[in-house]
Amino acid sequence: MNPVIGTFEEERSDDYPGSLYVSEGRVPMVETLSEFGDEAFQVYQEVGVVGIRQAFNPGEVLDVLQALQDIVARHSLPDGVQLQYEHRAKDLLPTLSPEERLDAVRKFMLFVHLDERLERMVYHPALMPILTTILGEPPMMFQDMALLKPPGIGREKPWHQDNAYFKVPKSAKVVGIWAALDEATEENGCMFFRPGGHHAGPLPHFNRRDWQICDTDIMGKHAVSAPLPPGGCVIFNGLTPHGTPSNRTTTRRRALQFHYKGESVPETTDQERLDTFGHEGVGAVC
Repeated sequence: MNPVIGTFEEERSDDYPGSLYVSEGRVPMVETLSEFGDEAFQVYQEVGVVGIRQAFNPGEVLDVLQALQDIVARHSLPDGVQLQYEHRAKDLLPTLSPEERLDAVRKFMLFVHLDERLERMVYHPALMPILTTILGEPPMMFQDMALLKPPGIGREKPWHQDNAYFKVPKSAKVVGIWAALDEATEENGCMFFRPGGHHAGPLPHFNRRDWQICDTDIMGKHAVSAPLPPGGCVIFNGLTPHGTPSNRTTTRRRALQFHYKGESVPETTDQERLDTFGHEGVGAVC
């Protein structure tokens, strides 16, 4: 059996109020990337998120899943590539074959350059014009992740703003793409958003179950969910609050997430990020 590569997430509480993930509606959707026109752009501006039911075709989804499987089965990974397993998989992992290990992974980071099948999704020709319209200039992908939330043990990602993790100017536009590789449901950990929440600007974050917005700032507020079929995606503002509940089902909920900024946007300092979102975020990563 191949040696196990990667690290384990630190042990964290997965006990949270159920009222954090109560949907009062759905994210506004269009059918395909080609249908993201002026109307969808206005919705994005107002709501902070738009869904695409069929952004990527079944062949593209299968290619990406196979690429992820090939990476996790490797004997080693290049420097800088991060592979993290769920803490609760620590005792289980040594018993799994390379083919089974994908069901123990929490996330990959900084890995898409390892496989052209992944790069094709990051720079999908139907996606680039949308990002250029939103950002007002050509996009630059600066963060890539696979978020796998394994069956039964996939931990919650508490409510947060993605910009709280990034060294970008306070006024910078950041766009996230979250693409479902399996059916994503409210039960297995689909995305929940606070519509229009990006208009409030940066919110204080605290180190509780994760680097997150306080639960009391979310509970009782209007939230919408984004159930998606495989190949569906959401396009969202880096300041739109969102979170995902635990996956306590027997179904997989694998997804890719990429973040883009305009090619002219500079990198700032970690101190500027902490001054904006809170000083408990030292060392915080998505």
